[in-house]
Amino acid sequence: MIIGVPREIKHDEYRVAMLPVGVEELVQAGHTVLVEAGAGLGSGLPDHDYLASGATLVSGADEIFSQSDMVVKVKEPQPQEIGLIRAGQVVFTYFHFAASRELTEGMLSSGATCVAYETLSDQHGRLPLLTPMSEVAGRMSIQEGAKYLERPQMGRGILLGGVPGVAPAHITILGGGIVGANAAKIAAGFQADVAILDINPDRLRYLDDVMPANVNVLFSDRHVIRDELALADLVVGAVLIPGAKAPRLVGRDDLKRMKPGSVIIDVAIDQGGCIETSRPTTHSDPTYIEEEVVHYCVTNMPGAVGRTSTFALCNVTLPWITQLAGLGIEQAARQLAPIAAAINIHSGNVTNRAVAETFDMEYKSEFER
Repeated sequence: MIIGVPREIKHDEYRVAMLPVGVEELVQAGHTVLVEAGAGLGSGLPDHDYLASGATLVSGADEIFSQSDMVVKVKEPQPQEIGLIRAGQVVFTYFHFAASRELTEGMLSSGATCVAYETLSDQHGRLPLLTPMSEVAGRMSIQEGAKYLERPQMGRGILLGGVPGVAPAHITILGGGIVGANAAKIAAGFQADVAILDINPDRLRYLDDVMPANVNVLFSDRHVIRDELALADLVVGAVLIPGAKAPRLVGRDDLKRMKPGSVIIDVAIDQGGCIETSRPTTHSDPTYIEEEVVHYCVTNMPGAVGRTSTFALCNVTLPWITQLAGLGIEQAARQLAPIAAAINIHSGNVTNRAVAETFDMEYKSEFER
């Protein structure tokens, strides 16, 4: 199989979809790997490392998309890339279709098979290709929140941990999954006062067992959320429904309970955001203010720490790339339940129920097991 690795072109995206060691393993297995020149530079991986591992270096994305049987990326195809994708091609990347009708319709029209990292689930219902980036985003949310609480960034001028005689910041985390748990651990390390909210009692019991004493776990409902907003200096939106649009947990009117200069980090923005006033932002222009609250809604948070994120992502994607390359998409989908779950679009049909329901499109369960 010919596997293509293009350079990521989303704004301020520094990750790359394959490490040199991945190229070497695929080449040794008999495949051809095309890598666009400069694809790894944002992660500190120069072209000569890929060449030494057996990659064929090509000069532009046109060659990658025109020659490859499978294209492996990090972020969803950008508008200028969608037109390069052809029928029968496999594209393996983060798609987050529920956040964009335009992307969904574009990929449907392409006739390609879209295999989404974020919906590949194992036998335990876990999302192994989403987990490492959720870990990065959760930890970054506190790092970014600390920065934007500073007064020069239009925040309240709050130090997360306070100092002796001065209370620490109060941090509210909406969602106790991978993002939320990682955010809570980092926030606790800053010595902040932390509340993590979730609707799963078993998850709350687990978090209560493993979290430090300055993290409180609360069952999430409308009243608890509103009470927490009034207390919070920093709110982290960390909810996820796999493949579907994020639920709206905080409305515009709810923001009026928050203190002027408080900060929201909406990590759920990849799936549309869990705050009514959230809209996508970029690393170069990351924040805006609504209702006197600073909003940070960057859609590719892990892209800013490209080296860490690239290694974390490629560690988990390579085994699946190898299996897809060895079996082909049809056989892989029929033999491997996680691959079947990851296929969101195939031959002009939506094959993910949550995506179909989001846009009121027809759902076709071609690979359902």
